[in-house]
Amino acid sequence: MPSTGTQSSNAAQPGTTPHPAPTTQRGKAKENRRQALLTAAASLFALNGFNRVSLEDLGAAAGVSGPAVYRHFPGKQAVLADLLVTVSQELLDGGRQVVEDSADPAAALRRLVEFQVDFALGKPDVIRVQDRDLSNLSEQDQSAVRSLQRSYVELWVDVLAGVHPGTDAAELRMRAHATFGLINSTPHSVRSHGRRMAAGVARPLLERMALAALLADSAGDAPPSR
Repeated sequence: MPSTGTQSSNAAQPGTTPHPAPTTQRGKAKENRRQALLTAAASLFALNGFNRVSLEDLGAAAGVSGPAVYRHFPGKQAVLADLLVTVSQELLDGGRQVVEDSADPAAALRRLVEFQVDFALGKPDVIRVQDRDLSNLSEQDQSAVRSLQRSYVELWVDVLAGVHPGTDAAELRMRAHATFGLINSTPHSVRSHGRRMAAGVARPLLERMALAALLADSAGDAPPSR
């Protein structure tokens, strides 16, 4: 999902709306319905595109009427915003936790790759929606998503700097983006060609390929050709 990388930031992001854990049965039921709507939205937006999905479609897929969607979201654009802003925040928070729990940059890099592969295999619909429908968000929510994604990219760049000391940040950022492209596109491309690869096969293959790209020597360090 990440698309660009600049300066990282730990500050609260504009447009994000935290959802505290509900404490009552009614609150839990409402949150479950909200999550069902987001899951349905990811599937329908990925399949048909944001502009071709109605609130009635979302409600039907989640088992509620179209008007009932308004109990959880003010409109369809708000559903898209919640979906993309929330997942971007989850990626950043999860990536930070991975780095914090790792003993050194090499271990952090391996675990970040595993983390990203798990995300790509688990949420391919969200990735497709992000790639195709980000422009349907308000400017504020687009800014929030991009800010979160830049911070996530810079998290990878910081780890890569520990693995490749002295390497220019622009090259490290390019490695990160190339890796996201490899990992994020593969689950969708496999499924779109009608041949689903078992996760037990796809996961280790993606992890090995991604690490090979991330750990490869820089051009200046490559041995001379013969």
